[in-house]
Amino acid sequence: QCVLTGFWSNNLGSNMTINFVNDKGEFSGLYHTAVTASNNEIKISPLQGSQHLKNKENQPTFGFTVNWSFSDSTTVFTGQCFVDDDGKEILRTTWLLRDEVGNLKEDWKATR
Repeated sequence: QCVLTGFWSNNLGSNMTINFVNDKGEFSGLYHTAVTASNNEIKISPLQGSQHLKNKENQPTFGFTVNWSFSDSTTVFTGQCFVDDDGKEILRTTWLLRDEVGNLKEDWKATR
């Protein structure tokens, strides 16, 4: 069974802590990124998310939003928690980052 609660790190050195997942699948936590396109000092940022509580394989899909504390950007992540053949829990995610831009004409460059 894959459990999201706890400490996670990725291959770039970013760290995430997910607190208690409630009975609706909602959770909160903190994200400390190791990489940024911003020139600002990196700060630990809050995250909010939800997961499906039950599926056949106990490898739930989930999503969460990080509201970056050091920039005017927001990132959403979606993914699934897997258990590999050795019993290790692994998160596979995709993300989308939105920068704040000054006007509608700059909208084209705001998402990556």
